[in-house]
This record gives sequence, C-alpha cells and structure tokens, in this order.
Amino acid sequence: MITQSTFGIKVSVECIYQPEYSNPTNMHFMFAYRITIENTSDHTAQLISRHWEIFDSIGEHKKVDGEGVVGEQPTLAPGELHQYVSGCNLKSDIGYMEGFYTMVREVDAAIIHVDIPRFHLIADFRLN
Repeated sequence: MITQSTFGIKVSVECIYQPEYSNPTNMHFMFAYRITIENTSDHTAQLISRHWEIFDSIGEHKKVDGEGVVGEQPTLAPGELHQYVSGCNLKSDIGYMEGFYTMVREVDAAIIHVDIPRFHLIADFRLN
C-alpha cells in the first residue's frame, strides 16, 4: 500500500493486476485499484474533482480529469474516510498512475489539491 498526506488528507492506494480481464495477445492489461481517502485534519472538506496522469511503458501518457470519484463528491468531516474501487487498462504490462484531488475546505472555502501518490501498475507475471 502506498500512502501520502496533503493538508491533513491522507490518500492510500492498493493496486492489483486482473488477469481474468486482461488479454496480453491484444495488448490489453487491466488493473484495479482501491483508494482510501481519510481526513486527518481538523476541518471538513469536500472532494470536487480528480486529475490523473497515466503512464504506459509503451510510451503513452494520458491525462484524465473529471468530477468527483466514481460518481460521488464525498464530504469528509475530521476522522471520516471514503473508499472506492476503480480500474485502469494499459497496452503494456507495466505503467503507473499519479494525480491529485481538488477539494474545498468548509471552514474557509479554500481550494486545495490533495496529492494521489504514484503507484505502479505491474502485471504479476513481471514480478517473478
């Protein structure tokens, strides 16, 4: 698990290769990831949007922006957490993702960028 904290918002990521949804012959490698967002600050904050940078070892680089996470814009009071699962497909068996969440602090309406730590997408068979 990879964890990083920004402005008291802790983001943890776990990633797993999904061979049952992959087809290496057709350059399709599927990865699932679970993200836990925990508010360890003293202030309530709402997640408004996400920004992802996705790097594939064949040289492709994608940027993905969107509202919320999996259709939600969760509000986290101090001590609360939000967890979700999503996925990413690559054309190769190795890559990585990183990015940030845009959040709004309730106390002062400050817009903050909370880092999503870089995590590697590596097919299990590459680790042997």
